[in-house]
Amino acid sequence: MKHEQEQFLDNIPLSQKIRAMVRSLPRTGITLSELIQLVGKDGLLILAGLLTLVFLIPVSIPGVSTVFGAAILLIGLSRLFGRELWVPERLKHRVIGTRKLRPLLRKALPWMVKIEKVSRPNRIQWLVAKGPIQYLNDAALVLGAVLLMMPFGLIPFSNTFPAVALLFLAIGLLQRDGVCVLLGHIGNLFTILYFSLLIGGGGLAAREVFQRMNG
Repeated sequence: MKHEQEQFLDNIPLSQKIRAMVRSLPRTGITLSELIQLVGKDGLLILAGLLTLVFLIPVSIPGVSTVFGAAILLIGLSRLFGRELWVPERLKHRVIGTRKLRPLLRKALPWMVKIEKVSRPNRIQWLVAKGPIQYLNDAALVLGAVLLMMPFGLIPFSNTFPAVALLFLAIGLLQRDGVCVLLGHIGNLFTILYFSLLIGGGGLAAREVFQRMNG
């Protein structure tokens, strides 16, 4: 009976699981510790997917990218080193207001549904196999989380690009879809390129201003 229930839950689309989680969020606020309890021990990739949704739409909540990025980073590290998820006390008990969070998640859910529809299990199987490639995929989660936490929050798409990469990685690893995982890796590389252009462009602008001030 328990095995049949697990199979039934496995067949439920990820978007439906996350929609149910959004409905169960408290009205006022929730801590990261409570979010982790909500998804359960085996739902950390689902949690990672949930945390990326906020950044798929233009509106963002200040400070959320740091908290959510740190949570995804810890999930990636726990997978990379094969250890239990550890969360610092300060981060664990930080309250996240859900009055603004829930509407954003609901608006972003259709994007997850679209990505989920193009996902198919067991594509490019070697890319989701166990072994060295698994470490590469978990390291990509860590990289994506670090990119999400970069201090470019006010710049358009600076949170969206790494969030999309992380969402592809989470869905790909959950559904064992190598195509989605590959798109996640490409998303990380694209984000690095975008940030490099931002930093390079900012440096050139600062240099131009400095030269004009001294000229």
